[in-house]
Amino acid sequence: MKTASTSSHQGRLRRIEGRHNALVKELRKAFARGEPTSDGYCAIEGARILEEAIRSGLRFRAVFFSQSAENRAERLLPQIGAHVETLLLPDKLFATAVPSESPQGVAALVRWKEFSLDDVLAKAQSGPLLAIAGVQDPGNLGTILRSAEAFDAAAVVLGEGTVSPFNPKVVRASAGSVFRLPIARTNLNDAVARFREQGLRLIGTSSHKGSPVDQAKLDGSLVIFIGGEGAGLPRDLVSQMDELIVIPHSSRVESLNAGVAASIVLYEAARKRA
Repeated sequence: MKTASTSSHQGRLRRIEGRHNALVKELRKAFARGEPTSDGYCAIEGARILEEAIRSGLRFRAVFFSQSAENRAERLLPQIGAHVETLLLPDKLFATAVPSESPQGVAALVRWKEFSLDDVLAKAQSGPLLAIAGVQDPGNLGTILRSAEAFDAAAVVLGEGTVSPFNPKVVRASAGSVFRLPIARTNLNDAVARFREQGLRLIGTSSHKGSPVDQAKLDGSLVIFIGGEGAGLPRDLVSQMDELIVIPHSSRVESLNAGVAASIVLYEAARKRA
Protein backbone atom coordinates (compact mmCIF):
# COMPACT_ATOMS: atom_id res chain seq x y z
CA MET A 1 0.00 0.00 0.00
CA LYS A 2 1.34 3.45 -0.95
CA THR A 3 1.57 6.08 1.74
CA ALA A 4 -0.15 9.43 1.28
CA SER A 5 3.27 11.06 1.08
CA THR A 6 4.43 8.78 -1.75
CA SER A 7 1.19 9.29 -3.65
CA SER A 8 1.45 13.08 -3.39
CA HIS A 9 5.02 13.02 -4.72
CA GLN A 10 3.97 10.83 -7.63
CA GLY A 11 1.09 13.19 -8.27
CA ARG A 12 3.58 16.02 -8.76
CA LEU A 13 5.51 14.10 -11.40
CA ARG A 14 4.17 14.75 -14.89
CA ARG A 15 4.82 11.76 -17.13
CA ILE A 16 6.34 12.64 -20.51
CA GLU A 17 6.59 10.08 -23.31
CA GLY A 18 7.58 12.12 -26.40
CA ARG A 19 11.05 13.43 -27.28
CA HIS A 20 9.50 16.59 -28.74
CA ASN A 21 8.24 17.92 -25.41
CA ALA A 22 9.40 21.56 -25.17
CA LEU A 23 11.16 21.17 -21.80
CA VAL A 24 12.94 17.97 -22.84
CA LYS A 25 14.14 19.72 -26.02
CA GLU A 26 15.34 22.68 -23.95
CA LEU A 27 17.24 20.37 -21.58
CA ARG A 28 18.89 18.58 -24.50
CA LYS A 29 19.86 21.88 -26.15
CA ALA A 30 21.24 23.37 -22.92
CA PHE A 31 23.46 20.31 -22.35
CA ALA A 32 24.68 20.43 -25.96
CA ARG A 33 25.55 24.15 -25.81
CA GLY A 34 27.13 24.17 -22.36
CA GLU A 35 25.80 27.71 -22.01
CA PRO A 36 22.60 29.27 -20.64
CA THR A 37 19.46 29.05 -22.77
CA SER A 38 17.97 32.26 -24.19
CA ASP A 39 16.08 32.80 -20.92
CA GLY A 40 19.11 32.11 -18.73
CA TYR A 41 18.68 28.50 -17.65
CA CYS A 42 21.47 25.90 -17.62
CA ALA A 43 21.37 22.12 -17.58
CA ILE A 44 22.73 20.10 -14.65
CA GLU A 45 22.78 16.36 -14.04
CA GLY A 46 23.16 14.02 -11.07
CA ALA A 47 21.55 13.68 -7.65
CA ARG A 48 24.45 15.22 -5.74
CA ILE A 49 24.69 18.22 -8.07
CA LEU A 50 20.93 18.74 -7.81
CA GLU A 51 21.22 18.71 -4.01
CA GLU A 52 24.05 21.26 -4.22
CA ALA A 53 21.85 23.47 -6.42
CA ILE A 54 19.05 23.24 -3.85
CA ARG A 55 21.48 24.02 -1.02
CA SER A 56 22.82 27.00 -2.99
CA GLY A 57 19.32 28.46 -3.35
CA LEU A 58 19.22 28.31 -7.15
CA ARG A 59 16.07 28.95 -9.11
CA PHE A 60 14.69 25.88 -10.92
CA ARG A 61 12.71 25.87 -14.11
CA ALA A 62 12.17 22.09 -14.34
CA VAL A 63 13.48 18.87 -12.79
CA PHE A 64 13.59 15.62 -14.76
CA PHE A 65 13.63 12.06 -13.38
CA SER A 66 14.03 8.84 -15.32
CA GLN A 67 11.59 6.01 -14.65
CA SER A 68 14.28 3.94 -12.91
CA ALA A 69 15.17 6.86 -10.60
CA GLU A 70 11.61 7.47 -9.41
CA ASN A 71 12.66 6.52 -5.86
CA ARG A 72 15.08 9.49 -5.90
CA ALA A 73 12.14 11.78 -6.70
CA GLU A 74 10.51 10.83 -3.39
CA ARG A 75 13.59 12.07 -1.51
CA LEU A 76 14.26 15.20 -3.61
CA LEU A 77 10.80 16.55 -4.42
CA PRO A 78 10.11 17.91 -0.90
CA GLN A 79 13.30 20.01 -1.20
CA ILE A 80 12.59 21.41 -4.67
CA GLY A 81 9.60 23.66 -4.06
CA ALA A 82 5.98 23.30 -5.08
CA HIS A 83 5.96 25.55 -8.14
CA VAL A 84 8.70 23.82 -10.13
CA GLU A 85 7.77 21.56 -13.08
CA THR A 86 8.77 17.96 -12.25
CA LEU A 87 8.75 15.43 -15.06
CA LEU A 88 9.08 11.64 -15.23
CA LEU A 89 10.66 10.28 -18.42
CA PRO A 90 11.11 6.73 -19.73
CA ASP A 91 14.75 5.69 -19.27
CA LYS A 92 15.46 5.71 -23.01
CA LEU A 93 14.05 9.21 -23.46
CA PHE A 94 15.99 10.50 -20.43
CA ALA A 95 19.22 9.01 -21.86
CA THR A 96 18.73 10.95 -25.13
CA ALA A 97 18.52 14.25 -23.23
CA VAL A 98 21.61 14.02 -21.01
CA PRO A 99 25.30 13.70 -21.99
CA SER A 100 26.34 11.15 -19.36
CA GLU A 101 26.95 7.61 -20.59
CA SER A 102 25.74 6.25 -17.25
CA PRO A 103 22.99 8.68 -16.23
CA GLN A 104 21.85 8.79 -12.60
CA GLY A 105 18.33 9.57 -13.70
CA VAL A 106 18.17 13.13 -12.33
CA ALA A 107 18.61 16.36 -14.31
CA ALA A 108 17.35 19.93 -14.13
CA LEU A 109 17.18 23.33 -15.76
CA VAL A 110 18.43 25.91 -13.25
CA ARG A 111 19.54 29.51 -13.21
CA TRP A 112 22.53 30.89 -11.37
CA LYS A 113 24.07 34.31 -11.47
CA GLU A 114 26.90 35.38 -13.74
CA PHE A 115 28.89 38.32 -12.36
CA SER A 116 30.51 41.36 -13.96
CA LEU A 117 34.14 42.40 -13.51
CA ASP A 118 32.91 45.24 -11.30
CA ASP A 119 31.12 42.71 -9.06
CA VAL A 120 34.34 40.73 -8.75
CA LEU A 121 36.50 43.78 -8.02
CA ALA A 122 34.13 44.77 -5.21
CA LYS A 123 35.09 41.52 -3.45
CA ALA A 124 38.86 41.87 -3.85
CA GLN A 125 39.48 42.87 -0.23
CA SER A 126 37.91 39.72 1.21
CA GLY A 127 40.41 37.29 -0.32
CA PRO A 128 42.54 36.63 -3.40
CA LEU A 129 41.05 36.82 -6.86
CA LEU A 130 41.79 34.02 -9.29
CA ALA A 131 42.27 34.75 -13.01
CA ILE A 132 42.15 31.80 -15.40
CA ALA A 133 43.86 32.17 -18.78
CA GLY A 134 42.86 29.54 -21.31
CA VAL A 135 42.10 26.46 -19.19
CA GLN A 136 40.16 24.34 -21.67
CA ASP A 137 39.67 21.04 -19.84
CA PRO A 138 36.32 21.09 -17.99
CA GLY A 139 37.60 18.76 -15.26
CA ASN A 140 40.53 21.09 -14.56
CA LEU A 141 38.33 24.19 -14.36
CA GLY A 142 35.85 22.40 -12.11
CA THR A 143 38.70 21.34 -9.80
CA ILE A 144 40.03 24.91 -9.71
CA LEU A 145 36.60 26.29 -8.78
CA ARG A 146 36.16 23.68 -6.05
CA SER A 147 39.58 24.56 -4.58
CA ALA A 148 38.85 28.29 -4.93
CA GLU A 149 35.82 27.91 -2.69
CA ALA A 150 37.62 25.52 -0.32
CA PHE A 151 40.51 27.95 0.24
CA ASP A 152 38.39 31.13 0.39
CA ALA A 153 39.22 32.84 -2.89
CA ALA A 154 36.99 35.91 -3.15
CA ALA A 155 36.04 35.46 -6.82
CA VAL A 156 37.19 34.07 -10.16
CA VAL A 157 37.77 35.77 -13.51
CA LEU A 158 37.73 33.57 -16.62
CA GLY A 159 39.69 34.87 -19.59
CA GLU A 160 39.23 34.20 -23.28
CA GLY A 161 39.84 30.63 -24.41
CA THR A 162 38.70 29.23 -21.06
CA VAL A 163 35.94 26.61 -21.02
CA SER A 164 32.50 27.88 -20.00
CA PRO A 165 31.63 27.60 -16.29
CA PHE A 166 28.20 26.36 -17.42
CA ASN A 167 29.69 23.31 -19.16
CA PRO A 168 28.08 20.23 -17.50
CA LYS A 169 31.48 18.62 -16.86
CA VAL A 170 32.72 21.82 -15.15
CA VAL A 171 29.62 21.86 -12.96
CA ARG A 172 30.11 18.21 -11.99
CA ALA A 173 33.84 18.55 -11.26
CA SER A 174 33.22 21.68 -9.17
CA ALA A 175 30.89 19.69 -6.88
CA GLY A 176 28.56 22.70 -6.72
CA SER A 177 31.19 25.41 -6.05
CA VAL A 178 30.37 26.95 -9.43
CA PHE A 179 26.92 27.82 -8.05
CA ARG A 180 28.30 29.84 -5.14
CA LEU A 181 31.50 31.51 -6.34
CA PRO A 182 31.33 34.94 -7.98
CA ILE A 183 32.58 34.22 -11.53
CA ALA A 184 33.04 36.80 -14.29
CA ARG A 185 34.11 36.28 -17.90
CA THR A 186 36.22 39.00 -19.52
CA ASN A 187 39.33 39.79 -21.56
CA LEU A 188 42.23 39.43 -19.12
CA ASN A 189 44.43 42.06 -20.77
CA ASP A 190 41.60 44.57 -20.28
CA ALA A 191 41.10 43.34 -16.71
CA VAL A 192 44.77 43.89 -15.79
CA ALA A 193 44.35 47.68 -15.99
CA ARG A 194 41.33 47.45 -13.67
CA PHE A 195 43.27 45.26 -11.23
CA ARG A 196 46.04 47.87 -11.17
CA GLU A 197 43.54 50.68 -10.48
CA GLN A 198 42.44 48.72 -7.42
CA GLY A 199 46.02 48.38 -6.19
CA LEU A 200 46.03 44.59 -6.53
CA ARG A 201 49.31 42.69 -6.85
CA LEU A 202 49.45 40.40 -9.88
CA ILE A 203 50.94 36.95 -9.26
CA GLY A 204 51.61 34.68 -12.23
CA THR A 205 52.20 30.94 -12.02
CA SER A 206 54.96 29.32 -14.06
CA SER A 207 56.05 25.72 -14.50
CA HIS A 208 59.78 26.49 -14.57
CA LYS A 209 60.76 29.95 -13.26
CA GLY A 210 59.91 32.30 -10.42
CA SER A 211 59.90 32.42 -6.63
CA PRO A 212 59.17 29.08 -4.93
CA VAL A 213 55.53 29.17 -3.87
CA ASP A 214 56.36 28.75 -0.16
CA GLN A 215 58.58 31.87 -0.29
CA ALA A 216 56.25 34.08 -2.37
CA LYS A 217 54.31 37.01 -0.93
CA LEU A 218 50.77 35.68 -1.16
CA ASP A 219 49.01 37.72 1.50
CA GLY A 220 47.33 41.08 0.98
CA SER A 221 45.14 42.04 -1.97
CA LEU A 222 46.19 40.08 -5.03
CA VAL A 223 45.19 38.31 -8.22
CA ILE A 224 46.63 34.86 -8.91
CA PHE A 225 46.88 34.03 -12.63
CA ILE A 226 46.65 30.39 -13.73
CA GLY A 227 47.61 29.51 -17.31
CA GLY A 228 46.15 26.90 -19.61
CA GLU A 229 47.21 23.30 -20.05
CA GLY A 230 50.48 22.98 -21.92
CA ALA A 231 51.08 26.58 -22.93
CA GLY A 232 50.78 28.18 -19.48
CA LEU A 233 50.26 31.93 -19.15
CA PRO A 234 50.46 33.91 -22.43
CA ARG A 235 53.61 36.04 -22.74
CA ASP A 236 51.67 39.30 -22.90
CA LEU A 237 50.25 38.51 -19.44
CA VAL A 238 53.54 37.23 -18.02
CA SER A 239 55.18 40.57 -18.84
CA GLN A 240 52.60 42.39 -16.69
CA MET A 241 52.97 40.30 -13.53
CA ASP A 242 54.44 41.76 -10.32
CA GLU A 243 55.83 38.36 -9.40
CA LEU A 244 56.11 34.92 -10.98
CA ILE A 245 55.89 31.89 -8.73
CA VAL A 246 56.76 28.26 -9.30
CA ILE A 247 55.86 25.04 -7.49
CA PRO A 248 59.13 23.10 -7.14
CA HIS A 249 58.77 19.55 -8.46
CA SER A 250 60.84 16.74 -9.93
CA SER A 251 62.56 17.51 -13.23
CA ARG A 252 61.18 14.20 -14.51
CA VAL A 253 57.77 15.92 -14.75
CA GLU A 254 57.46 18.77 -17.23
CA SER A 255 54.61 20.56 -15.47
CA LEU A 256 51.74 20.04 -13.05
CA ASN A 257 48.11 19.68 -14.05
CA ALA A 258 46.44 23.13 -14.03
CA GLY A 259 43.87 22.04 -11.43
CA VAL A 260 46.54 20.63 -9.13
CA ALA A 261 48.82 23.68 -9.49
CA ALA A 262 45.99 26.12 -8.76
CA SER A 263 44.95 24.09 -5.71
CA ILE A 264 48.48 24.12 -4.25
CA VAL A 265 48.86 27.88 -4.78
CA LEU A 266 45.42 28.59 -3.27
CA TYR A 267 46.23 26.43 -0.25
CA GLU A 268 49.54 28.24 0.26
CA ALA A 269 47.84 31.64 -0.03
CA ALA A 270 45.22 30.58 2.53
CA ARG A 271 47.92 29.28 4.89
CA LYS A 272 49.80 32.61 4.72
CA ARG A 273 46.64 34.65 5.34
CA ALA A 274 45.90 32.51 8.39
